[in-house]
Amino acid sequence: MPTDPPKTQLHGIRVLVTGATSGLGAAMAAALTQAGARVMVTGRDESRAQAMADELGPPAVGWRLDVRDERSVAACVAGALEAWGGIDVLVNNAGIGMRTVNPRFMSEPQPFWEVTPAGFRDVVETKVVGCFLMARAVVPPMLADGGGRIVNISMNEQTMVRRGFVPYGPSGAGVEALSRVMEADLAGTSVTVNILLPGGATLTGMIPDGASAETRASLLDPAVMGPPIVWLASESAAGVHGRRIVATEFDPDG
Repeated sequence: MPTDPPKTQLHGIRVLVTGATSGLGAAMAAALTQAGARVMVTGRDESRAQAMADELGPPAVGWRLDVRDERSVAACVAGALEAWGGIDVLVNNAGIGMRTVNPRFMSEPQPFWEVTPAGFRDVVETKVVGCFLMARAVVPPMLADGGGRIVNISMNEQTMVRRGFVPYGPSGAGVEALSRVMEADLAGTSVTVNILLPGGATLTGMIPDGASAETRASLLDPAVMGPPIVWLASESAAGVHGRRIVATEFDPDG
């Protein structure tokens, strides 16, 4: 006997995911396509973005995107609008981890005054400025199209203020503050904004060099982000606005 499709079935919902070639972004892109969404897989490396899109199948397309560059952002959003006619969901995931400024950040914390200005700028511009530029570009067409959803990917509050975590921690705090302002600015409109975070360290390319097998075994699978991101893109989450969702604690009925 045929059964009704689950409420989280996405039926062609159009989703743009930044930083989707690996880690959390790749896991979310996979979950979204499996649920029936059309996904634009983006990353700085065009070949990696296209390879990931090919792996996910026909509902996915690859696009080179540098979220720090407003011209690249504009071209990406224009490409999505041309291909799909609109964008239903933006997942602001692009980010750079602590490895870029200190490959051994867990075992040998680096004080903030030893972080290079270039390293600081790269992390903050990718996470915070990138989040701003992407949202700034998609909100006008979303409003004109009758609605849309923005999901900003964040981190645990303990990580934001952890010793040796400049600039990664402050970049997460910046995204949280930016998200709250976005929520306030968009209150009462047809565009919603929510925050999603894993709930712990995840097994991605951001883990430090020399991490032990025990440490790796304790890390979360990036797939933990799948159920909440699919729910946030679904009909079930219509009208959900201003939530901070922790993936490890996610309960769609809670």
